[in-house]
Amino acid sequence: MKMGNMASQFGMLQKMQKDMEKMQEALEEMTVEATAGGGMVTVVMNGKQSIVSLKIDPEAVDPEDVEMLEDLVIAAANQALEKSKEMSQQEMQKIAGGMLGGLKIPGLT
Repeated sequence: MKMGNMASQFGMLQKMQKDMEKMQEALEEMTVEATAGGGMVTVVMNGKQSIVSLKIDPEAVDPEDVEMLEDLVIAAANQALEKSKEMSQQEMQKIAGGMLGGLKIPGLT
């Protein structure tokens, strides 16, 4: 491999690294929303897989059936997590293009 080609590839990798850092910051601001129980529980999660809000319809609160509410929260949170992961992967693909192929990068996948 020629030195010029190596330097060019190194420069591309540095640019991609900077772009990925910017993307990580942007993912904190991007959100997805998921619901369960016909909208009785709503979870909003950012692209860093952190829950930023949780809304529970008062009608979902039944002291005699706490387990149902727990299941709805879990379902909405898991759905939001999947959507957030998909969003992160799409953003990663925009930066990496086809260069990284199917690589799994901790924190991004």
